[in-house]
Amino acid sequence: MKALKQRADIEFELAVMDREIYYKEIFDLGINIHYLIRKRKKDISIFVKLYRICKDVKPDVIHCWDGMTAVYSVPVCKLLHIKLVNGMVTDVPVKQNLGNKRWLRAKLTFPFSNTIIGNSVAGLEAYHAPKNKSISIYNGFNFNRLDKLDDPYSVRLKFNIKANYIILMIGAFTQRKDYESFVEAAKILCGRRDDIEFVAVGDGEKFKQISEKVGLSFGDKIKLIGKQTNVESIINASDVCVLMTNSIVHGEGISNSILEYMAMGKVVVASSGGGTNEIVEDQKTGFLVKPSNASELAEKIELLLNDLELRKSMGLAGRRRIEDHFSIDSMVNKFVSIYKNFNSVPVKKMDRVQA
Repeated sequence: MKALKQRADIEFELAVMDREIYYKEIFDLGINIHYLIRKRKKDISIFVKLYRICKDVKPDVIHCWDGMTAVYSVPVCKLLHIKLVNGMVTDVPVKQNLGNKRWLRAKLTFPFSNTIIGNSVAGLEAYHAPKNKSISIYNGFNFNRLDKLDDPYSVRLKFNIKANYIILMIGAFTQRKDYESFVEAAKILCGRRDDIEFVAVGDGEKFKQISEKVGLSFGDKIKLIGKQTNVESIINASDVCVLMTNSIVHGEGISNSILEYMAMGKVVVASSGGGTNEIVEDQKTGFLVKPSNASELAEKIELLLNDLELRKSMGLAGRRRIEDHFSIDSMVNKFVSIYKNFNSVPVKKMDRVQA
């Protein structure tokens, strides 16, 4: 939306289903924000509210970003003859049956969507998205986010980090992320070296469980610092960045954490599978390890800690990959191309997009 705001040919508004908006910069954009808050899990009134908004705004396109918003958007788009861009494919489902709610929502909404966007090829294939109206558009990284970083010393001071090396993982503490392997690898390495600390950024229902797994004896070496707003500064202060995924329940699409790591020139160690294989080039921008394999994760981290030149070369290769294939301009231009192709409208006409 920040990139779209710079374009004279696009006008857009935002509808959200939660009052908690994490990205506070949205409030600086000067756009209309509509709150569609459910009173219960299955709230039919949301259809009515969205219908009234669209009746008033008259958007050319609704671009929804997850399965539930797709479900609410389908009937509204059909009734008001609005084009639907279904952007719910942001993961790679392991459970490919109607017992998976996201899979069910995909099966319900794909037939009524004009275009289906996945942020990874693996995601579109796993959802069996119809090829005639599906396209993969990678997440884009905006390098302007790196203009104002806290210096590494202040980051270390804030979180009381004293070791030479910082190993970082950013991700929600849910069943989807494999913090168990991260903690186990940390214990392996901290048990034989005293020059490293492991830092985990995020929050969620498994936070307490993972904290208990860390235990008191490793509490000064494995720090769970909760949700943070200055993630770029924390990445900048780190030496090796990790993302482990619980492949039994979930496959990554294109992980924003990995995008951020690589954009900042940090070497990555991640569990293989899904969209991660489309962004991390094994042995070039980092290492792909077997899912749930703490010993291999520890091995690759130690290899990188012991080789400064390897860390630097892989980190630089990762940044170049983001610049070449995952830019914010490329992502937005592809979105706009889809919007405009629906009606082949002249550039002078204002397209309204309900985000």
